[in-house]
Amino acid sequence: MALTTLDDNTALIVIDLQNGIVALPVAPLEAHDVIERSARLADAFRGQKRPVVLVNVAGGAPGRNEQPKHAGDLPADWATLVPDLAQQRGDIIITKKTWGAFHNTDLHEQLQQRGITQVVICGIATSIGVESTARQAYELGYNVTLATDAMTCLNAETHKNSVERIFPRLGETGTTDDVLALLK
Repeated sequence: MALTTLDDNTALIVIDLQNGIVALPVAPLEAHDVIERSARLADAFRGQKRPVVLVNVAGGAPGRNEQPKHAGDLPADWATLVPDLAQQRGDIIITKKTWGAFHNTDLHEQLQQRGITQVVICGIATSIGVESTARQAYELGYNVTLATDAMTCLNAETHKNSVERIFPRLGETGTTDDVLALLK
């Protein structure tokens, strides 16, 4: 399904555009392209007095898995949001410790206080933080839009799977320009 509309009460959620994440090897898009498009979206949302949510991750879920956890301390600026996002005083800042931005944070409450009915999601990584946040938003009853050219993943196959198979079941997809056109 192509992007059809944006509700009057729509917020932008930018996932994990922070120093430690954008430094990882990603595909199919380069991190700088995702950062540039996400920053354009953030500027446009702010220009219309719509909420901008900047999410970073500073931890991980405690459960056991087959992939080893990072050994040692992360760099001090690992969770620092990239300056290109031009964080503003009115932005909602969410620090998460799991993949999704709603779990064990006050994001849902903050959006509900503002009467938000729809979210546009972008960021890194498509199949991890972006998809988990989209799933949670959908389950909480938000209309979900995914700006697919403003996200990338740790590999092209998982990105493609999320965009082609998962996202159409969670909401509508479109490009950054599609979202910007509906904001006007």
